[in-house]
Amino acid sequence: MMGYCEAAVADLLARLSAALAGRYTIERELGRGGMAHVFLAHDLRHDRSVALKVLRPELAAALGPERFLREIALAAPLAHPHILALLDSGDADGLLYYVMPHVEGESLRARLDRESQLPLDDTLRIGQEVAGALDYAHRHQVVHRDIKPENILFQDGLAVVADFGIARALIGAGTRPLTQSGLTVGTPSYMSPEQAAGDAQVDGRSDVYSLGCVLYEMLAGEPPYTGATAQAIIAKRFSEPVPHIRTLRDVPEPVERAITRALARVPADRFATAADFAAALVSAPAMPPARTAPPQSIAVLPFTNLSPDPENEYFSDGMTEEVINALAQLGDLHVAARTSSFAFKGKRGDLRTIGDRLGVRTLLEGSVRRAGDRLRVTAQLTNAADGYQLWSERYDRGMDDIFAVQDEIARAIVARLRVTLARPEAPLVRPGTDDLEAYDLYLKGRYFWARRGEGLQKAIDCFERAIAADPGFAAPYAGLADTYCILGVYGYMPSTTVQERTRDAAERALALDDRLAEAHYSVGFYEWTFGWDLERAEREFQRAIELNPRWALPHIWLAILMLSLGRREEALVLVRHGQRLDPLSPLVNALTALALSFAGSSDDALEAAERAVELEPTFPASSWSLGWVRVQRGEFDAGLSALEQAVAYSARSFLLVSMLGTAYAQAGRADAARRLVAELEGRDAGPTYAALILWALGEEPRALALLEQGFAQRNAAVWMLGTVLAPGFRPVGADPRWLGLLERNGLGSLAVALRARPSNP
Repeated sequence: MMGYCEAAVADLLARLSAALAGRYTIERELGRGGMAHVFLAHDLRHDRSVALKVLRPELAAALGPERFLREIALAAPLAHPHILALLDSGDADGLLYYVMPHVEGESLRARLDRESQLPLDDTLRIGQEVAGALDYAHRHQVVHRDIKPENILFQDGLAVVADFGIARALIGAGTRPLTQSGLTVGTPSYMSPEQAAGDAQVDGRSDVYSLGCVLYEMLAGEPPYTGATAQAIIAKRFSEPVPHIRTLRDVPEPVERAITRALARVPADRFATAADFAAALVSAPAMPPARTAPPQSIAVLPFTNLSPDPENEYFSDGMTEEVINALAQLGDLHVAARTSSFAFKGKRGDLRTIGDRLGVRTLLEGSVRRAGDRLRVTAQLTNAADGYQLWSERYDRGMDDIFAVQDEIARAIVARLRVTLARPEAPLVRPGTDDLEAYDLYLKGRYFWARRGEGLQKAIDCFERAIAADPGFAAPYAGLADTYCILGVYGYMPSTTVQERTRDAAERALALDDRLAEAHYSVGFYEWTFGWDLERAEREFQRAIELNPRWALPHIWLAILMLSLGRREEALVLVRHGQRLDPLSPLVNALTALALSFAGSSDDALEAAERAVELEPTFPASSWSLGWVRVQRGEFDAGLSALEQAVAYSARSFLLVSMLGTAYAQAGRADAARRLVAELEGRDAGPTYAALILWALGEEPRALALLEQGFAQRNAAVWMLGTVLAPGFRPVGADPRWLGLLERNGLGSLAVALRARPSNP
C-alpha cells in the first residue's frame, strides 16, 4: 500500500494472520497498490499456494463488507482458461480480502517494463487470449472495468486476466466512500471515455476499449494517451483524435484498423463484442519474428536404454517422462512437451538444430542401465547453442532409490538454471505409489499405450496388473480409462463394452487423487464421448489444464468441444496454444488440423495436417486429418487417397472406415460408399458407424434408425457425428430430425449451437 510505513504493514500482517489462522498461513508480501496489499499465503485446507489480496483498512471500513462480498460472489463462478479464478473471499477482523491462485509467472506490466515494445506475434496472441476471457465474462454479465497490464498475468506463457469482479464490487459498494478515500475505479491510461465520464452502466465495449489501449502500448511502448496527471490523460481522451499506431511502429494495416476501431470514442463505433475484436486480430497477418527461446528453458531428450535386455526401453522412456513431469511443475521453467522431445528418440542430430526446433536453450540427455535390482543412470545438461556441457552426474543405486534419483536430477537442473522453488522442501517427483512393481507395470502400460495398435491390449494388461499390485495408485486407473476410451471411439471394441469400464476407471482415478491432471482428463473424455455430460466434460478438461498447463491434449479436445457448441473464438485460442505447447506431436497436429477445419480456417488446417503426416506418416490420425481437410476443401482425389491410407494403417477401424465412406459419398462415389456400408453392417457393433455414410448418401431414414440405436447404446459414432462432424458437415448439422435426436437424448446444447450457425438453412 502506497505510503504505508513498515510498522503499519507489520501490524496489518499480524492482524491478518491472527484472523485467518487455521485457514491460511501468510508467508510474505508480494506487492502493494493503491487499493490493496497482496500476500503469498498457503491454503491449509487444500495444500496450495495462493495470492491473498486485502483491501486497505480505511477503504474496507468505508465500503462495508456485505455488499462488497455479494458483488464479488457474482464473479466467482467464472471458469475460463484465460481467467484467474476467484477462490475465496471474506471479512477477517474487519479486513476485506479475496483469494486467487498464485501465479509464479510475471505480469504484462513487468514484461513491458523490461522490453517496452513486444513482438507483433506475441501482442496479437496475448490480445486474442485476453479478448477470449472478456467475451466469456461478458456473456456471463460480468464487465471487468479495469483491464490494464498489471491485471494480465502469464501462467506458463498463457495470458490470464486477474481481478474480475473487483472493480464492480467497489462500484457496487457505493461511489461516495471511494471519492472520500481519494480513489477511482479504473486506471486513467486505459479507462474508456464513458467510464471516465462516470457512467456506472458501462458494458463490455468499455473493456474492449481498455484492451485496445493495452495492445497499443504493447506495440508502441506507451499508452495511446499520456499526461502528467490523471485529469490530463482523461482530457486528451475527449479532446484529441484517436492516435494511429503506424505513426510510431510499422505494423500491418489490418492490425492498425482493429486497434483504432477498439479505441473509438463512442461505444457504438467499437467492436460490438470482445469476440469480434479477437476475430479481427486472428485475421490480421502477423510478421513472424525470429524465434527466441526463453532464458530458462529445457528439453529432456529420451534417455537411452543401455540395459542388457532391450525390452527395458519402457523403463528408460518412463524415467524420461518422470523427469519431464517433475520439471514441468515449475512455473518459471519452460519445458518442451514429452511428445515433441520424443520426436528425437534415436535421432542424434546437431544440438543447436534440436534446440531451435524445440524452442529451448538447454538439453538434458541421459542413459539408463538396469540389471536386476541395480540401476545406473547418467545425465548431462548441455547448452544447445554451443554444445557446452553445463552439468553431468552418474547415479549407481538400487531400484528402490529410483524416485530419489529422479528428484535429484530435477533438483540439479533447478540449481543450474537458477529456477526459484516455491516450496524448496517439497519433493519434485511425486510417484503416486511406493510399490515398485506397480510403478514398473504402470510405466510398461504407458509405453504400450503410446504405441497404439496392438499395444493397447498390452497396455490394459499392464494397467490392471499395476492396480492389482497397488489398488491405491491412481495413475494406472487413468491409463486404463484412456485405453478403453480409444478402443471404443475407434470402434475396436463395442461402446456397450467399454463405457462402464471407462467410467469406473476414470472416476476411481479421480477419487484417489483429485490433483492428478490425467484423472480429470480421463473423466472429461469419458463424459464427452460416452457420458454426454458436456458441462462436466468442459469443467474436467479445464481442471486438467489448470493442474498441468503445459499438457496440450486437454487444450485441443476442449477446443473441439467448444467448436461443437459454437464457441469459435474461445476454441481458436485454445487450439493454437495447444499446438504451441507440443509442436512436434503428430496427434496434436492432427487434432489441430481437424479443429481448424471445423472452425473454417482451411489453409491453417491443411498446414497442420501436412505437418502431422510429415512427423509420423503411418499414424492413422495423421492421414485421417489430412484426408478429411482435403475432402472439405473439395480436393477429393488427394483427400480420398489419404483417408484410404488411414483406414489401412488403423487395421480398418470402424471410425475411419465410416470417415472414408462419408468422403466417398461427398465425392459422388456412391458405389464405393455402399461397399463400406455393407462392410460395417456385417461386423459386430459396426452398423451405427454406417449411419454416417448413409446420411451422406441421402438415405436419411436408414441412417436415423441406426442413430436411434446408437443413442440407446451411447455409441461413439453418434458422438463423432454430433460433436466432430456436424460443425463441418452442414447437411447433418442443419437437419431438424438430427437436432431432435440430440434434444431427446440430453444434448440440447449441441442442437442450440447448430441452429445458430449462419450457414444452416
